[in-house]
Amino acid sequence: MAEKTLYQCCAEPQKVDFTLRETLPSLGWQILNIAGKDAHGKGFGVDALNADNHTWVLSRIAFEFYRRPRQYEEYTVATWISDYGRLLSTRNFTLTDAAGEVFGAAVSQWAMIDLEKRTAVDLSWVGREHHDAMVEEPSPVERPRKVRNVTPTATTTHKIVYSDIDFNRHVNTMRYFDMMIDMLPLEVLEGDFKYRLDIHFLKESRFGQTLEVGCELRDGVALFEITTDEGVVAVRAAIEWSK
Repeated sequence: MAEKTLYQCCAEPQKVDFTLRETLPSLGWQILNIAGKDAHGKGFGVDALNADNHTWVLSRIAFEFYRRPRQYEEYTVATWISDYGRLLSTRNFTLTDAAGEVFGAAVSQWAMIDLEKRTAVDLSWVGREHHDAMVEEPSPVERPRKVRNVTPTATTTHKIVYSDIDFNRHVNTMRYFDMMIDMLPLEVLEGDFKYRLDIHFLKESRFGQTLEVGCELRDGVALFEITTDEGVVAVRAAIEWSK
């Protein structure tokens, strides 16, 4: 069995907002970039899968942030894989400051798809061939919760453009995150809150489509449903905040 892999990060100026703390989307970017880097280093990254016309796609993810790092603050992201199933692999993360305090964590579940058919493939072989990459430690926070029954009280539209598209030629995970964050009241983002985010990806969105982003605000939580111009639900998510 392997050990957790550690990566050093910094809340550089381009990653912070007007509160001089790293933004929630930037923290998400850090986590997902490290997922790709770690998979590449262990021999089952996107580049290796592409040779067989396969790729990784994120199925669902949960983030928890208890505070946001201040500008120029350095911190460590630890990542590890705790299990493989037939359809999903679970990758975990913790974010720790210089004092050794954990201020964030995430649990992500990944599927493998055939690039031509755009359908899921059995990834059991990854668990067999890379068993030594797994760490016998459970996920640091609750796994992604399902989001249902969203009744939007506000909507906006977004035309999918070049800058939204990732290496899989569909909308990048964090671009969805940006769309949702932009619909939150400003006081939610500038306040000193703890955050929990649950995101489920249900259908790919591609270049040229128009998305409708629906938001339902409740007490301490925002529920989101993002649909394509074909009326298909692409993403459901929830962002919770508390003192």
